[in-house]
Amino acid sequence: MGKNLYFLVFLVQLLVLLPWLSIASIQPEKSQTYIIHMDHSRKPNHFSNHKSWHQHTVRSLLSVCPDDKQTFLYSYTHVMHGFSAKLTPCQLAEVEKSPGHLTTYKESFGKMFTTHTPKFLGLNRGSGIWPTASYGKDVIIGVIDTGIWPESESFKDNGMSKVPSRWKGICENGTAFSPSLCNNKLIGARSFKKELEAAGLNISTEYDFDSPRDAGGHGTHTSSTAAGNFVYGASHFGYAKGIARGIAPRAHLAMYKVLWASDTLASAATDILAGMDQAISDGVDIMSISLGLEHTPFYQDVIAIASLSAVEKGIVVVCAAGNDGHAATIYNGAPWIMTVGAGTIDRSLIATLELGNGLTFEGTSYFPESVSITNKYIYYGFNDPKKSGCSALDPRDVKGKIVLCDDSNLNLNAQMYAAAQAGAYGAIFLSESLFLDPDDYSIPGILLHTRYAKEIKKYAMTGNNTLVKSMRFVLTKTGTGPAPQVAYFSSRGPDPITPCVLKPDILAPGVDVLGAVRPDVPFMEAGKYDLLTDYALYSGTSMAAPHVAGISALVKAVHRNWSPAAIRSAIMTTAYKTDNTFGMIRDQTNGSIATPLDFGAGHVDPNQAMDPGLIYDMDSQDYIDFLCGLGYTTKQMMTVIRKSQWTCDENRTDLNYPSFITSLSNQTTYPIEKKFTRTVTNVGDPTSIYRAVIQAPEGMIVSVEPNIMRFTGKYQKQNFVLNVHVEKPDPKLTYGYLNWIDEHNHIVSSPIVIISHL
Repeated sequence: MGKNLYFLVFLVQLLVLLPWLSIASIQPEKSQTYIIHMDHSRKPNHFSNHKSWHQHTVRSLLSVCPDDKQTFLYSYTHVMHGFSAKLTPCQLAEVEKSPGHLTTYKESFGKMFTTHTPKFLGLNRGSGIWPTASYGKDVIIGVIDTGIWPESESFKDNGMSKVPSRWKGICENGTAFSPSLCNNKLIGARSFKKELEAAGLNISTEYDFDSPRDAGGHGTHTSSTAAGNFVYGASHFGYAKGIARGIAPRAHLAMYKVLWASDTLASAATDILAGMDQAISDGVDIMSISLGLEHTPFYQDVIAIASLSAVEKGIVVVCAAGNDGHAATIYNGAPWIMTVGAGTIDRSLIATLELGNGLTFEGTSYFPESVSITNKYIYYGFNDPKKSGCSALDPRDVKGKIVLCDDSNLNLNAQMYAAAQAGAYGAIFLSESLFLDPDDYSIPGILLHTRYAKEIKKYAMTGNNTLVKSMRFVLTKTGTGPAPQVAYFSSRGPDPITPCVLKPDILAPGVDVLGAVRPDVPFMEAGKYDLLTDYALYSGTSMAAPHVAGISALVKAVHRNWSPAAIRSAIMTTAYKTDNTFGMIRDQTNGSIATPLDFGAGHVDPNQAMDPGLIYDMDSQDYIDFLCGLGYTTKQMMTVIRKSQWTCDENRTDLNYPSFITSLSNQTTYPIEKKFTRTVTNVGDPTSIYRAVIQAPEGMIVSVEPNIMRFTGKYQKQNFVLNVHVEKPDPKLTYGYLNWIDEHNHIVSSPIVIISHL
């Protein structure tokens, strides 16, 4: 497929590993694609179904706008009642005159957020949620992504149960993909691209496959992370070698390809909506989405609207929080979605450096060759301002040498590129930020923290014959720390659309996750060689979301009758807030203590989520009451909830969420009083006594009424009120925790957050 595809694969990997880049920029034409939301109660009786009504509506436009061509794309059944079509301004105006018209959405385009993690999460074969849940047996995870590479070992069906009888999906035929490639693991595979074709994007075999086959590897990676089968001896060029397996290795998988490669990368809201609609119709139990659309109110956010429809049908929807890495940049923050941030794990991929004077150092490296470099000269341009660091390397100075780079004016990617272009044999990078993508190691390189700079530079400046005695690569350490930390790229709260709900909900592994990828195109270049691999390390909230999708599948396998809200509550209230050094979880960027705006309720703990003790449950009416409180118009409400009639509980002011947050304006006067009302359901021991234990900083007084709850039966419900009194909050953030603790070792924990101003 040539160099264009190699560039595409590189770009996909870059998008997964780095903060957001623009995916698509499609210039508007005379006709554009619109999603038309219709009031289903207005369907004339002579139409047998909604699709025939939608198609007739579009065809009838020819009589009013005879010179305008129209293109019907999709009819939506579950995510909303409506259709998408490519329409001219004349046609759109006519559609909007229809008494059945509710809302129009202009097309928008989506972005991706892109072995050891099961052990890091405490999953083991002998005890806990894995054996109890039979590894996710009979649960179906639908992945909305770039497609799948079905021949990967992760998608073999050894040990899998038969396809559940309730399954209605198919494996479609297409380019380099046939239904025979599906099995008892991969039970469904579909693709959706009508809008991209209508927009004129060139989707061809030069860039992608006209089928569910994955051209870039992102969807293959997320699928294998959520539910990949056991694969022995997997590694990233020798790093992280071991058994690769998904979080729910006995769950079934279905792929819905909505992200495509053409001369750009593109994913249209129309196609995303169609994929989600089909997943609901097919009968998935869990939906994993590692992409997002623009920040918009819920009545304009098709992922939020489609997710609410899925949740109403009992489907858990798990989404990536985004890779913007700053405050108030959360994506997919609707309260019915489980929004996942990314954390590090306790595994380090390292290289060692020994200098000619005997000093030794250990640093980070992904250089993909098990080599030992010995007795190479160091080049350090300290004595020439024009050649300092790695900004302006002269090949005559550095060829065949190890370059020492301490250039703060260039990012590490640019420094590696400069060193490689100048012909350096290898490089030592001194940096506060030890973040260099795995596919950027075109020459041997080691990243060392600047705390080692003084010793290394002192030796490098002693003369012209300073040596690197040895550099060794492809070394993996586990049990390193502190871990987890909040990944530097993970989007932080508060949610820009609804800051009244704490987001992200949870933190999960999202850094250096080993997963299956497309194996037949180069992952990277090293020297003169193109290197291929069937497993690779990716980082991003794209990788964190499928971890939680897999955990949700495990909890679902144990508690088949639990609602999506119950499963989310179990995962949130059992999360932990400390790292493996027994300190509080920290921020990878600067080492400071992280907050609930960074990690939500904490880091996911699947074994504890299996038995949470109490849950904060919700149903459709809870979400309707929440939306009523946002002040939406009647038409906006109809758009989100897809109903023409509903009732609002005027006395309900608070969503029954497993966390507590309030945002104050600059005009707020102190002290402040805030009251939260919640209902908990006992899902633990039938006879239990829970006592409220408060963790709060100075100046924050929290009380609970009642502070003791006695349960006499399973699924019994009780209400409580949480009162928060703050004399003068921290200039940015004040937070504490409510812990309900019983005599059976259940700890049901919820963060309490006061944001002083946005």
